[in-house]
Amino acid sequence: MKNMLILIIAVLFDGCLYVNDTGISTRYYNDCHEYYDSMGIYHKECPKNLIDYKDLQIKLDD
Repeated sequence: MKNMLILIIAVLFDGCLYVNDTGISTRYYNDCHEYYDSMGIYHKECPKNLIDYKDLQIKLDD
């Protein structure tokens, strides 16, 4: 019964989490918006991931 429950959960959540360039997210691509403003300063705005690699590294180092 326990194995059947694990199998059902795995099938239901199959494909919901993806590993992209910045971490683990529900989107396949990281969907960052990169642009230069009128003064020539580079900006990069990324939506939040479930887990960011830089946050994971900080927790592993502690």
